[in-house]
Amino acid sequence: MRLLNVKTLKLEWFHNADVAPSYAILSHRWEDDEVLFEDPESVVHVHPSQAIKPNGWSKVLGCCKIAEQFGISYVWIDTCCIDTSSSSELSESLNSMFAWYQCATLCIAYLSDVTQIWGNDSEDPTAGHPRHSAWFRRGWTLQELLAPNDVLFYQGDWSFLGIRSELADELHKITGIEKTILQRNGLEKLHSLSVAARISWAADRETTRPEDRAYSLLGIFGVNMPILYGEGEQNAFFRLQVMIFQTFSDHSIFAWKALFLPWDTQLVASALLRC
Repeated sequence: MRLLNVKTLKLEWFHNADVAPSYAILSHRWEDDEVLFEDPESVVHVHPSQAIKPNGWSKVLGCCKIAEQFGISYVWIDTCCIDTSSSSELSESLNSMFAWYQCATLCIAYLSDVTQIWGNDSEDPTAGHPRHSAWFRRGWTLQELLAPNDVLFYQGDWSFLGIRSELADELHKITGIEKTILQRNGLEKLHSLSVAARISWAADRETTRPEDRAYSLLGIFGVNMPILYGEGEQNAFFRLQVMIFQTFSDHSIFAWKALFLPWDTQLVASALLRC
């Protein structure tokens, strides 16, 4: 895995998370001007206001600043730490991502569209309240919420919003996830829940690529499979279901039709039973 050094702002390679130094990890929504792996390092040292991607660099520097405040020298940010031009690296990274969030010393959730604190009770979805943040509607942020031991939330100006374990009541109302899962060390209870319960948390979440609706659930079920962009959402979910069926003796997998999938699962179920 690659980590960004918060002092030099250069990427450094480590064989895996087990041998990597202590690092912070960013959970966020991809936006229009993200800093990518292929962006030249020479633009790192300019002020964000003068950068080609000012918002993207502000996000990177904001994450680095928070990490430094906790005495952490490295950060992992998906936009710039993965070489997406390499299909093998992308596949390995997406299959490892849950573990990377789990191993991080600190998880920083950046809600760029939030301008209010939790105490301001507003039902206006344009008012910038945390409960209306698009972060809660994205597919990949589900595992990023669950995998770390805890999560620190920050709003658009990097003001601190709170900690996942202390916001369990609010987060339960937004996500439907059991409060015991959202508290510290809640991951230990995750695998005791049914497949149907876990898949229900993703029912209303969206991804840019259709296949990511399946790929973003790999870590939540503790399974791995090749990443094949272009196969389509149905094929990706079929392969995911096969992996889950081979791993769990849980027939709630066949309840997915009502919870999540837009097509008939009878053929899927028939094929799974022949595995």
